[in-house]
Amino acid sequence: MVHRTLASITLGLALSLSGTLAHAATPEYYGRWAVSDEAPAYSSKGILYKTIDIAPCGNDFCGVSVADDSSCGDVLFRFFTTHTIDEELVGHGKWGKAKKKLEMGYVASDPDPAYMYLALGADDMDMSGREGSIPTFQANYKRQGDVACKAK
Repeated sequence: MVHRTLASITLGLALSLSGTLAHAATPEYYGRWAVSDEAPAYSSKGILYKTIDIAPCGNDFCGVSVADDSSCGDVLFRFFTTHTIDEELVGHGKWGKAKKKLEMGYVASDPDPAYMYLALGADDMDMSGREGSIPTFQANYKRQGDVACKAK
């Protein structure tokens, strides 16, 4: 009985710490991000991804569109914090009234500043290989400051 209780406490502590570590991994994504391409071209749907605020939303973290006048727009995507330890985040993002596959990653490489990349496309899109379709939208982002827009 003592061994089972000790094992339960140990497992509970391990799960608690792993949740804390996963949650602690997300701050690298938090902040305001703007497309860093020099001459980006946007479709009416792509303009929503020009500037994004990424912040906690409940137990998750969300990306919210930011307009040129800094007004807050739609929630574009949501990720569970348990996936923030993944090198690349894969889920779905808003694309007009539809959802598309979304791939996003954070890249830190000294001495260059860290950046984030994001791509949206068909379900067979694969940014890590040559198979699958090409993205409908893709961009690299640089951090622009603190979050002002959060998911409701």
